[in-house]
Amino acid sequence: MTHSPAKPRDWPAWNWTFKGFRLGADGAPVVMSILNVTPDSFSDGGGCQTVADAASVALRQRDQGAAIIDIGGESTRPGAKPVDADEESRRVVPVLEVLSREKGLILSVDTRKSLVARRALEAGAQVVNDVTGLGDPDMADVVSLAGAGLVLMHIQGEPGTMQDNPRYHDVCGEVAGHLQDRLAQALSAGVAKEAIALDPGIGFGKTYGHNVSLLGPGGMDALLRLGRPILLGVSRKSYLKTMLGRGVEERLAGTLATLSVALARRSAHVLRVHDVAPVVDLVKVWRALDTTA
Repeated sequence: MTHSPAKPRDWPAWNWTFKGFRLGADGAPVVMSILNVTPDSFSDGGGCQTVADAASVALRQRDQGAAIIDIGGESTRPGAKPVDADEESRRVVPVLEVLSREKGLILSVDTRKSLVARRALEAGAQVVNDVTGLGDPDMADVVSLAGAGLVLMHIQGEPGTMQDNPRYHDVCGEVAGHLQDRLAQALSAGVAKEAIALDPGIGFGKTYGHNVSLLGPGGMDALLRLGRPILLGVSRKSYLKTMLGRGVEERLAGTLATLSVALARRSAHVLRVHDVAPVVDLVKVWRALDTTA
């Protein structure tokens, strides 16, 4: 007796469109790589000392399968000291200018400052990843004028103090409600709806319990109801220290497990990670084995 081979399960299409790029037509999640050009980021600060170093790492991430390179010039780890806009621009703009020569490479700038975002977009970025979700009142206008993509992330407080004493009555409902409000704010400024993705902000003003709740069905379902792609940034985060007792460099397995659950629930569209190759492999294997009988 012979059996027909299983067929890949259809993944619902999603749509994140900006600056001539459209992601999600085949339903597959995409990988966004983290490129920190900072001396003090929690996991890889100080790894890129020069523009050439940063460009080399970015191109290696591209070759490993990253669809988007997310470049950050200011650490947002708990307790991090703020960086002024000129210093942050000095770190990210030269890297963007070099990488913008690479055709087909999607470049994102991880910034909460509209001035840095404007300079980065002029240097070749196509996406602004705003960890404060329009905390700078001019950010939406900058993104709208550039026709760029926008990631709106939830944060309680600001990076320097966000972990001092985060409190919620209903973390899933409050995070979704906050992002719904910021989505409306972006739309009113002229940012196209299809250009916006949402990020629940795992680890940003949340306790271990808050993070676990957000990553569960209740949290992700509340975000999916907003009708925009979900960017999930869980790579090496501190909830894995609590869960596994592992140091920063030992959290790859926990990161992959978290992403596997998100893929199973169809609740993540953009996977923002440090370790590109293993996550690309995860997505490939998941798609191959996620079949119909």
